[in-house]
Amino acid sequence: MAKKVVATLKKEGGITYAKVIRAVKSDKTGAYTFKEEMVPSTMVQETLKK
Repeated sequence: MAKKVVATLKKEGGITYAKVIRAVKSDKTGAYTFKEEMVPSTMVQETLKK
């Protein structure tokens, strides 16, 4: 079942988005958690450099 938000991101002339998923290691436990972000496709490289 598609959500309405996804449908509005794909219309013509709009900004294309990419989902960035990063693994972040916890200092306390050493376990990895995943952080997800929706960013414009032009900002993907800048987001990954953080």
